[in-house]
Amino acid sequence: MPVYNVPMEDGVMGKANNNGTIILNDKLDPSECEKVIDHEMVHIDQMKRGDLDYDDENVYWKGKTYSRADMAEGAKDLPWEAEAYKKA
Repeated sequence: MPVYNVPMEDGVMGKANNNGTIILNDKLDPSECEKVIDHEMVHIDQMKRGDLDYDDENVYWKGKTYSRADMAEGAKDLPWEAEAYKKA
């Protein structure tokens, strides 16, 4: 699983990409890396099984479309995030 450290906006710790890679905020405390990777691995699994997908405008979860403009990205009450927080 390729993991890359890149500059990211404040408050974003990591991101699972559609291509199976994970990016981590390059300012992330090294002690947090494993936890963030575990969380993002859940999203990779969600994408592999076909439950989760996304593009620049929307997140798609189990056939339902969620507008990125209308959500707080990373919120624990979003269904794909709830699963990732529970498992990681």
